[in-house]
Amino acid sequence: MKRNYRALSAAVFTAMLLVTVSGCKKKAPVAPPPAPAPAPAPAETTPTAAAVRIISFTAEPRSIEQGQSATLRWSVANATDISIDQGLGQVAANGNRQVFPSNTVSYTLTARGSGGSDTRSVTVEVTAPPPPPPPPSTAPTLSGADMLSREAQDAYFDYDKSDIRDDARTALQHDADLLKRIFAADPNFNVVVEGNCDERGSAEYNLGLGDRRATAAKEFLVSLGLPADRISTISYGKDRPVCTEANEACYQRNRHDHLAPGK
Repeated sequence: MKRNYRALSAAVFTAMLLVTVSGCKKKAPVAPPPAPAPAPAPAETTPTAAAVRIISFTAEPRSIEQGQSATLRWSVANATDISIDQGLGQVAANGNRQVFPSNTVSYTLTARGSGGSDTRSVTVEVTAPPPPPPPPSTAPTLSGADMLSREAQDAYFDYDKSDIRDDARTALQHDADLLKRIFAADPNFNVVVEGNCDERGSAEYNLGLGDRRATAAKEFLVSLGLPADRISTISYGKDRPVCTEANEACYQRNRHDHLAPGK
């Protein structure tokens, strides 16, 4: 019995010794988690060139007359090659140029660079100048007397009458327009209405008839707007015939009022 107890005690002691030795043994270190894989480096990119751009291209003025000039103005961004056609050639990115086109023409601005190209056009309209005024007339100016002699018309009357008939009315309206021009050009000009008769009747009677005819013509002219103080009358009766044949055609020619320059 004692032998078995000793054996059991030895077994227990051995077991306890093993446990003690195991408890004093150092713990194995825990391995750290793996480090994350580095992010891939970004791929290298080539920077994009700025786009070529024509900011402005104008012509001032847009319409001119032949012989005048216009001014082209422009502004360009991001271009290395800038030119204008119509023989102007290479230009700076910002500038102006005076042009003298003889006819209507369009100008085209072209800009190029690594960022592409751009174009723009403007048109200058060219018109013919107005014709020059005619040279001053060198023709001699006619006097009032000359105008009256060339343009005045006689007023004719019926036998033994002083009424203004239709054809006499037309003649006197023409004379009124003529006298207005003459009076406007010469404020000192006056006119005389001469009354005439044919050869029939006494000299005294025809003087009276000629006076009535001249007075009727003057009153008609005044009614058309002419100043009465620049028109006078006189009767020559039958003393100044323009025709001496004894027939009605000749008599009619002598029955008339005639305009003459005043004294």
